[in-house]
Amino acid sequence: MKVEFHKTGDRRYAVVVLRAGLPDLEMNPAPGFDALMPHDMLHFLVEQELELRRGIFGQIALGGTAGTFHHAPSGESDPRADARLRRKTARRGKNMLKTGLDDCVQSERATFICLYDWLSHSADEKLRARAAEMKPAFDSVLGQLTETERKKLNNEKLAQIRKRMDELSACWSSLTVGQSMAVEWPLK
Repeated sequence: MKVEFHKTGDRRYAVVVLRAGLPDLEMNPAPGFDALMPHDMLHFLVEQELELRRGIFGQIALGGTAGTFHHAPSGESDPRADARLRRKTARRGKNMLKTGLDDCVQSERATFICLYDWLSHSADEKLRARAAEMKPAFDSVLGQLTETERKKLNNEKLAQIRKRMDELSACWSSLTVGQSMAVEWPLK
């Protein structure tokens, strides 16, 4: 599966998912724009690194929609066939959301923790100040982690995620409106 992140405006982005043998999906506009790294890109990275196979992008790879993605329009669409496919995908997606709930919740917590960790380790004083503002929420989220989640988010794993965040952020930050970047699921 290939996931494209498109910079669609000064403070807007879209996510397009290209899946072999399955309809393409998109979320446009996508929530959580950030000039350094959009929220969904961080979810992608964290779910990949922590091997959350039933998180947002794992569900999409398995044929679901994660409740937020929709069929991408195509030029040669048949309205009736498209409607049947949308209903079928929606049913599959709804079932996957139920079975993937734990991974989705873990993904949300891990995404916040990894963002805080990345910002707090930045050489940029403004980014460290942003992390300091997040500290009360970080402490709250940290208190919600299970023992298994704590073990997964060890110092070595956090350092590995920070390195990938640096790489993806450099690529994303260099894009201008109208450009995109693509990542593969799963990378490992």
